[in-house]
Amino acid sequence: MAASPLPPPDPRFVLRGTQSAVHALHFFGGAEGQGQPLLLSGSLSGLVHIWSLQTRRAVATLDGHRGQCVTWLHSLPQGHQLLSQGRDLKLCLWDLAEGRNAVVDSMRLESMGFCRSTVLARGQGHWMLAMPGRGSDEVQILEMPSKTSVCTLKPEADAKPGMPMCLELWQAESSPRPLLLAGYEDGSVALWDVSERKVCSRVACHTEPDP
Repeated sequence: MAASPLPPPDPRFVLRGTQSAVHALHFFGGAEGQGQPLLLSGSLSGLVHIWSLQTRRAVATLDGHRGQCVTWLHSLPQGHQLLSQGRDLKLCLWDLAEGRNAVVDSMRLESMGFCRSTVLARGQGHWMLAMPGRGSDEVQILEMPSKTSVCTLKPEADAKPGMPMCLELWQAESSPRPLLLAGYEDGSVALWDVSERKVCSRVACHTEPDP
């Protein structure tokens, strides 16, 4: 007889005060944390709250998405820069050094979907960005912060996976070539070789869209 699953543990504490539903979370270990990680939350109202896990209070609030839901948060390797993606079709770059909370750059997204972007560090001050492309089944790859287009990844003509639903850039230890895992609307997952602009493999994993 199978053992009953254990109940979830009780929370150590609960953070309150976003005033609307939370749609994105990200731990942030920038200089502001002073050795203690911060927690970033993106809300339906378009605000990003920066929480101190020491005082359990919001230490700052970022407002850069015109009241539209924040769907993705990611800190860059420099430690004081943050990317936020919103349903206003905008990707914002924030400077959080020394208490600042200003948008220093932004770019418009081409897709109306729910897919979140992904980042791969490429050296000091440079990174690769993958995001949904203009075509419904496309993924756009950019070099940042220059916003130089690297390529657009589009499935083969006979493949009809639908829209990309989730993306993850990564790089194997054995190779310098960037790879992209993309989950599609038809439940399949494709592994792309970004340098070759081709699919290395595709697996049908789910009968519903990959979240």
